[in-house]
Amino acid sequence: MVMGLGALLEGLLLLANALAILNEDRFLAPRGWSFNDVSGNARAKSLKGQLIGLIYATQYLRLPLIMLNALIILVKLVSG
Repeated sequence: MVMGLGALLEGLLLLANALAILNEDRFLAPRGWSFNDVSGNARAKSLKGQLIGLIYATQYLRLPLIMLNALIILVKLVSG
């Protein structure tokens, strides 16, 4: 089975959706993944700091992510 570019992009969209719905108060902060834990010091350059930055970037871009999801759903409905 060959994975095409469309399937790869759809998988990345699903990953972005998963990161966008993570709640800081209920999920991230109790595990030490709060943005306040890594901002303003040398730990922001670490892998953990980069991942936290990625999570916050996807949460910041929720509206474009919603529009992209709607577009993908529309394309899938039209193309079958």
